Amino acid sequence: MNNTGSSWQRTKALIKKEAFQIIKDPSALLIAVFLPILLLFLYGSGVSLDLKHLRIGLCMEDTSPDAQSLAKAFVDSPYFDVRIVRDRRELTPAIERGEIRGFVVIPSYFSQFRTEAGQDAPIQVIADGSEANTANFVQYYCAGAFSNWLAQEAISSDLRGLPLIRTEPRFWFNNTLESRYFLLSGSLAIIMTLIGTLLTALVVSREWERGTMEALISTPAGKWEIIAGKIIPYFFLGLISMAICIFVSTILYDLPLRGSLWLLFLVSSSFLICALGTGLLISLLSKIQIVASQISIIIGFLPAYMLSGFLFEIPSMPYWIQFLTYFLPARYFVQCLQTLFLTGNVWTLIWKNVGIMLFISALLFFAISRKLIKRLD
Repeated sequence: MNNTGSSWQRTKALIKKEAFQIIKDPSALLIAVFLPILLLFLYGSGVSLDLKHLRIGLCMEDTSPDAQSLAKAFVDSPYFDVRIVRDRRELTPAIERGEIRGFVVIPSYFSQFRTEAGQDAPIQVIADGSEANTANFVQYYCAGAFSNWLAQEAISSDLRGLPLIRTEPRFWFNNTLESRYFLLSGSLAIIMTLIGTLLTALVVSREWERGTMEALISTPAGKWEIIAGKIIPYFFLGLISMAICIFVSTILYDLPLRGSLWLLFLVSSSFLICALGTGLLISLLSKIQIVASQISIIIGFLPAYMLSGFLFEIPSMPYWIQFLTYFLPARYFVQCLQTLFLTGNVWTLIWKNVGIMLFISALLFFAISRKLIKRLD
C-alpha cells in the first residue's frame, strides 16, 4: 500500500509540475488554443469544394427565342458568370489566357432542328482541360443547366403526348450539399493530429535539450509514472482544444451535431491518446526540437491530411496506399467525426473505430515504455 501510495504521490507531483509548466509556457497555449481557431477559420471560410461563379463563355450562333431562353438559363444560374459572344473565335484567346474556364456553343441550327426534326439539338461544351477538376465542373454544370432548361420547356409547352419524367433528388445527412460541413467535421481530425503530436513532441524534446529530462529520469519515479505525468496534462489541454473547435464549428459555422456530445468526447479522447503517444515517441527518438517538429509534420500531419479520407476518397487510392491507411488513427477519427456530426450515433461504426484507435494507442505506449529507459547514457 505504501508503494502504491507513494507511486500515486509521485505521479500527482509530476502532473502538477507539468501543468505549471504549461501555464508558464506560451508556446503550448499557442498550439492548443490559437492554432485550432486559426485552422478552423481557414477551413470554414477560406476553403470550399463548392464551385460557384464559374467563368464561362456562351457563343450564340442562333438568336431565336429558343436559343435566347437557353442563354437566359445559363445567365440566371448562380454557378456561372457568363460572357456572351456571337463568334466562337472571340472566346479562344480568353480560354488561352485563363479568363474563362470553358464555353458553350448554341449552334446555328438549334431552333431549326427543334422545329423541323422535333428533337433537341445538341449543344457543344468546351472546357479547359489543364485543370481537370474545373473542367469536370464545367461539363457537369452545363449539362445540368441544359437538362433543367429542357424540363422547364416541356412543362411550359404542356407536351401531352410525351411521357414527362421528373426526378426529385434527396440528399441525406447534408441536404444542401455544403462542402463546409464535410470539411469542418473532417478538419477537426487534422487539427487534433497536429495539436496532439506537436504538444508532446516539442515540449518533451525541449526538456531533453535543456537537460531537465535527465534530471527527471534520475528521480525515483518509474517509467509509467513519468509517462503519465507527461501525457495527462496535455490530454486535458487537448480536450480543451477540442471543445473550442466544437464551439467554433457549431456556433459560428452552423455545423450540425447530430450525435451525442459525450460520445464525441469519448472518440476524441481515444484519438488524443494516439496523437499524444505519437508525439512522445517522436520526442524520445529525436530529442531535438527542430527534428521533432519536422518528424511530427511528416509522420502526423501529412498522412492525416492526405490519407485519412478527409479530402481524398480512400477507395479511389491505389490498393497499397489503401493498405497503409489502416495503420493511420486519423482514418478512424475522420469516420467517427463525420458520422457524429452529419449522421448521428452509428454505434457499430463508432465502437469499431474506437477499439482500433485504442489498440494503436496500446502499441504506441508499449514502444514508449521500451524506449524510455531509466538510465542516463
